[in-house]
Amino acid sequence: MNAKKIAAEHAVTLVESGMVVGLGTGSTAYWAIEKIGERVKSGKLKIRAIATSNRSEEQALSLGIPIITFADIDQIDITIDGADEADHALNLIKGGGGALLREKIVASNSRKMIVIADERKLVRHLGKFPLPVETNIFGWEKTFQRLESLGCIPTLRMEGERPYITDNNNYIIDCSFGEISDPPALHDRINAIVGVVENGLFIGLASKLIAGCDDGQVKILP
Repeated sequence: MNAKKIAAEHAVTLVESGMVVGLGTGSTAYWAIEKIGERVKSGKLKIRAIATSNRSEEQALSLGIPIITFADIDQIDITIDGADEADHALNLIKGGGGALLREKIVASNSRKMIVIADERKLVRHLGKFPLPVETNIFGWEKTFQRLESLGCIPTLRMEGERPYITDNNNYIIDCSFGEISDPPALHDRINAIVGVVENGLFIGLASKLIAGCDDGQVKILP
């Protein structure tokens, strides 16, 4: 069983015609976009969508999903996106796919954010997965040092022999903190560093978590 696909397809049942839908990025969100596209092509679903990355937008357009911008709407009705880690309070680490800034903009402008993942992403404490931090390229070396002073082991994300560049033309520094005891406090400390654009801690944004299991079942929180 594909636990990611199971979670994604369960979440898509929450999407209704007439909605504005936020499309996430990553290996789990991929399956949600595929299912939405299938329903759109069949004529059973009429929606408009905002994508969180260039590759999700390209996927959506290839499936016939209409893409709009924030200038066209007041609010997104529902966003379906994955997570690299989620705790039982629905705090998340996101950004493994490099789209954390757009993902957070979309999530924070959504009535509901539905998180989809395989059950292994549900953890007692965040922090085993390194926390992605999107940073301005200018002065990134100093931003790197400031992040290190918070007690993490930072690593500049690479793509081959060159630094990885986000869709927003920024760098990502992956920060290994170990167990994060106070996610909201760490979120604020990181974002207070000049040069940081945004970090991958999503606090108070998720409405529901749908976790797919290898046996074909789903776990839903809360």
